[in-house]
Amino acid sequence: MRVSIISTSDVHGYVRADDFRRPLLNDGLGLTRAATVIAALQERAAHGEAVVTIENGDFIQGSPLTNYVEKQAPEDTGIYQQLADAVGYDVRVFGNHEFNYGRDYLERVMADTPQLLNANVLDAETHQPFIGKPYAVFERAGVKIGVIGLLTKYVAKWEQADNIRGLLFADPVEVAQNYIAELRPQVDVLVIAYHGGFAEDLQTGEPLERLTSENQGYQLLHLPGVDALVTGHQHRMIAEVADGVPTTQPGYRADNVGLITLDLDEQQTVVGREASLIKTADAAERADIVALIEPLQSQTNQWLDTAVGTVGDNMRITDHFAARLHSHPFIELVNRVQMDATQTTIANTALFNDEVRGLANDVTLRDIMTNYIYPNTLVVEALTGQDIKDALEVNGRYFAVAADGTLTVNPLFIEPKVQHYNYDIWSGIDYTFDFSRPAGDRVTAVSYQGQPLDMAATYEVAMNNYRAGGAGNFTMFSTDKIVREVQLETAELIGDYIMAHPEIHIAQPTNITAGGFQN
Repeated sequence: MRVSIISTSDVHGYVRADDFRRPLLNDGLGLTRAATVIAALQERAAHGEAVVTIENGDFIQGSPLTNYVEKQAPEDTGIYQQLADAVGYDVRVFGNHEFNYGRDYLERVMADTPQLLNANVLDAETHQPFIGKPYAVFERAGVKIGVIGLLTKYVAKWEQADNIRGLLFADPVEVAQNYIAELRPQVDVLVIAYHGGFAEDLQTGEPLERLTSENQGYQLLHLPGVDALVTGHQHRMIAEVADGVPTTQPGYRADNVGLITLDLDEQQTVVGREASLIKTADAAERADIVALIEPLQSQTNQWLDTAVGTVGDNMRITDHFAARLHSHPFIELVNRVQMDATQTTIANTALFNDEVRGLANDVTLRDIMTNYIYPNTLVVEALTGQDIKDALEVNGRYFAVAADGTLTVNPLFIEPKVQHYNYDIWSGIDYTFDFSRPAGDRVTAVSYQGQPLDMAATYEVAMNNYRAGGAGNFTMFSTDKIVREVQLETAELIGDYIMAHPEIHIAQPTNITAGGFQN
């Protein structure tokens, strides 16, 4: 007997094969393509195999379409369940971004989701799953398959407090151990669906990143009684068998489908294991799902083409490395928006990924939402000069000097997961890096309004709510330093700022000096 465990993760609302950018376009992705692959795999059930299909989180947030539904068409939130039913998911789990639009929205969208498995997001009073059930058992082709649904507990460190009010994010490893003990005697195969990833090399256990409790996949993989592990969150492409347990992580925006196969003998004991990923770019879009989403897709595209204003002719980003090293007019624009909205004079932001292309002179909502891709809001923290310098030292780790003396990106920000979003560019201060010095001691000068930064003085700094909780190893930032917040999404604030400043022209910033390497 063969058991097939099929999965997608981190679809992020990319249903059609369209990343919404114009004139650039990436169409090698999308749930409509993945659904074609999944349908072909689900045909195995017709030939006597046991098949379970998992949607592993971050499904209802992350694209202009999900933003449109949340902001302009809340009556259409049922589309997510319609899509899940059309694909034929047996299991759905929470992703961390499911909470970005707030608890009320999440409950409206997912409280009645019959496939929802949630073992560790608990009501703080009852310590029971606040919605969903912790596990499910499927009997397929005579095989009993148990699935436990889990989410990284780090949501509590990232998310705005009101969005997760009354919720407790329990440790997934501890929760899994308890449910494995309960479930294992009832099933032939036990699967964990975990919206989280790996902080360690799967084969050696060596750390690949700073060890926190964000990505506990390695620990889950080694729990006794686990036959297969489906992961996500990191947007990595993983298909391996480690210590006898197959695991997958199927990328981002439905660009891959994960497949785990388990072969069972006559006693229903697992005797063979495989893990693989199937790229979806070459699959046709499934027509029924195209028809299902097309009305909302069209409405979203019309909305995105709304004109906002003009910003000058120098906000296109063509060299992302240079933009991060020297800043860029587009980055300065975002920081100015943050400072204007929070009434501060210092701000930081990140160039999130290399798909960010900046703005043409004539700006539409599409341009804003495909450049500033997260539903971040703004936070002001009271930081000492020392806090600011310490944060700059964290940023200084982003770069490394190669053997030939040239500057490059530190591999730790590329592997195992690309993390350009964890390098911030600051406005309102002038600062100097010397990359010939060791990491942690690269900031040689910082000044504010023409004077050296006072290490003991306190300064108000604007940043996004994700960074304000210390995410990205910025331990000097914390929620107890927050002095005020702006509960409007930054993308909306950027649009408002452009409309309010019809003659924007921002020159190339000159506040960052970098040396200690060969040009």
